[in-house]
Amino acid sequence: MADVARAGSRKQRVGVVVSDKSDRTIVVVVERATRHRLYTKVIRRTKKYHVHDPENSATMGDLVRIEECRPISKTKHWRLTAVLTEREVATVAPEAIDQTLVSDVQRTAARAAAEEAVDEAVEGDAPAAAEAPAQEEPAAEAPAQEAPAAEAPAQEEPGPDAGEGEQAPDDSSANEQAKE
Repeated sequence: MADVARAGSRKQRVGVVVSDKSDRTIVVVVERATRHRLYTKVIRRTKKYHVHDPENSATMGDLVRIEECRPISKTKHWRLTAVLTEREVATVAPEAIDQTLVSDVQRTAARAAAEEAVDEAVEGDAPAAAEAPAQEEPAAEAPAQEAPAAEAPAQEEPGPDAGEGEQAPDDSSANEQAKE
């Protein structure tokens, strides 16, 4: 009879499991709402409890009821009494995923087959293979040659017209001419 009276006076909380990595220990977050004394705004307060879970029955995301108990370790003073709701696992339609994966794999397989056919043709015709890359390379290098040409006007260097004693005109000489 004394055990029943003592068990009824123990504190109980309901919270969400945020960690179940330890063996026979879970971390439960309990959220409560209180009013601020001066401003009367509702404030949400959270507290983490280390809870003893002897069967490792709770997993992350579960809604659980915990009860105060004797100290089990330095931080564990609560034990799991019930798993109220288990976490919801997302249900995924495997047909939709399989169809997209199959189409992607088929596309990559078709590309690989096409590349292998080209490689085999290249190995059979060695002289033709040497000509084909030679035709593609100048087209690929053409934009690379244009880029330095575009940067050249930004850098002012003496041109071929400038003699040994002459210097190319800079901005300072242009400013002097503008003042006159």
